[in-house]
Amino acid sequence: MISYLIFIISLAGIIYALLFSPPNWIVYAISIIFIPTGILSLGLIVMKRGPEEDEEDKNREPFIGY
Repeated sequence: MISYLIFIISLAGIIYALLFSPPNWIVYAISIIFIPTGILSLGLIVMKRGPEEDEEDKNREPFIGY
C-alpha cells in the first residue's frame, strides 16, 4: 500500500515538473528525489506480486515453520 502511494506521489511530482515550469532548482530537487523513489517503489510493487507459479505453490504447501 505504501509503495503504491509513493509511486503515485513520485509520478505526480515528475508530471508537475514537466507540465509547469518551476525554477531550475525545484526541477533538480524533483529529479533527485522522485525519480529514484519512483523506481524503488515500482520495484517493490513488482516484487510483491511475484510470478503466478509461486502463487500456486504458496496455496498448495502449508507453512511448516522455520
